[in-house]
Amino acid sequence: FDGHILEADTTDDQSNAAYSRNDPTWNALARIAMLCNRAEFKTAQENVPILKKECNGDASESALLKCVELSIGNVTEYRRKNNKICEIPFNSTNKYQLSIHETEDPNDPRMVLVMKGAPERIMDRCSTVLLNGKETPLDDNFREAFNAAYLELGGLGERVLGFCDYMLPNEQYPPGYEFDPEGPNFPVTGLRFVGLMSMIDPPRAAVPDAVGKCRSAGIKVIMVTGDHPITAKAIAKGVGIISEGSKTVEDVASERGIPVEEVDPRDAKAAVVHGQDLRDMTPAQIDEILRNHNEIVFARTSPQQKLIIVEGCQRQGAIVAVTGDGVNDSPALKKADIGVAMGISGSDVSKQAADMILLDDNFASIVTGVEEGRLIFDNLKKSIAYTLTSNIP
Repeated sequence: FDGHILEADTTDDQSNAAYSRNDPTWNALARIAMLCNRAEFKTAQENVPILKKECNGDASESALLKCVELSIGNVTEYRRKNNKICEIPFNSTNKYQLSIHETEDPNDPRMVLVMKGAPERIMDRCSTVLLNGKETPLDDNFREAFNAAYLELGGLGERVLGFCDYMLPNEQYPPGYEFDPEGPNFPVTGLRFVGLMSMIDPPRAAVPDAVGKCRSAGIKVIMVTGDHPITAKAIAKGVGIISEGSKTVEDVASERGIPVEEVDPRDAKAAVVHGQDLRDMTPAQIDEILRNHNEIVFARTSPQQKLIIVEGCQRQGAIVAVTGDGVNDSPALKKADIGVAMGISGSDVSKQAADMILLDDNFASIVTGVEEGRLIFDNLKKSIAYTLTSNIP
């Protein structure tokens, strides 16, 4: 925020924080993180340090909750004073979450609209930006600075979220106004951009080794994620889905100093495909990507597109295993030859659609399962060969 990237302070006394409650932009950003957030601390944890407290809710939202609890404090009390009136929950189509609240300011009867989500979607809905406590029109210079910050944070493999707000005019939206979240009867564009917050969602330590084992066993690992392509590419490189030295079409183009369109896709071993591009592709084009590239990442995809990817792999004659935890993943889990659901974070619908449930939600466990399966198959072949060649009395 305010044109700077600052590192969050995770100490209990906030002694190293480069931001404070006196900073108007940080206060505005923290307000959105507190109110536009469904995560909450579990009860009976009064004496537990904030970072060790358990939360109900999404992991990203829990991280935001702990960050603002450390910096501002008393989030639960703040939410009680700024009562939620209306909400549009996050979904994979909109890629944003929105809520409308009364404010605790006795001198200002206006209600506040707060929104968070995919930074590019948030930016598209804003016409002004809050800089150093002042609201200014959003211009091309700021968009460039925004893209540079997004590239820097995403390139570190961090999940980046954008935050914006809007004070609803009292004349049009008086107290008691009936808000309709279905066909929004309130503004969702022309909002005020406040800032970005990014967090690291680290892959488990066992994943790089598991990906390496898959590759040596002849299994092709394809990453399908809702994250931004920059973040997805950085994580894929970190876990070995895109191996060292593998280049995407964009990498080859920047090396040769030519436009991306002039690069032969077959020159690139790896590919990072944006969900929007995938939407416009024909089945033949999808088949070409799956055929030409050994290392593939699909980013900013919707769960529905998982099904298209599964069908594409099956057209190549591959046996496909798919992992998923949400209700929206169910069609892909059902369509795959082996659907793998998550036992801890998975929804009941995904578990019913799956053939296998991971009790520890760990990708490495799938690889262990494949090893055991191949061992059993080998042993069966050996015992059948032995039975056929031995003298049967």
